[in-house]
Amino acid sequence: MTGYLAVLIFLLVGTGIVLFTFFLSRLIRPFNTYPEKSINYECAEDPIGTSWFQFNNRFYIFALIFVIFDVEVIFLFPWAVAYGQLGLYALVEMVIFILILFFGLYYAWKKGVLKWV
Repeated sequence: MTGYLAVLIFLLVGTGIVLFTFFLSRLIRPFNTYPEKSINYECAEDPIGTSWFQFNNRFYIFALIFVIFDVEVIFLFPWAVAYGQLGLYALVEMVIFILILFFGLYYAWKKGVLKWV
């Protein structure tokens, strides 16, 4: 039972610290709001139009595919550094890994995700 009590105390203390910092920040923050402070900031340019518009999903999917392939390159680097010590089994695994990546890229290409319209 003491293990559960320690977890409960930990959760209560953690929640208390978070609530205390929220309360403290509310006491310290300035209350003088003015219209220039509430507008969107766009690289020191005055915003044109409303900020509530819908983005095309292509931008999101394109960025997501970029991040996925960028992370996969990070997995290729240690393999390339230690290639001489890994042997044929690691080479076959990496070929399968790269084929899966190419299949994903081909699938995205055929779905038209990579067209920048």
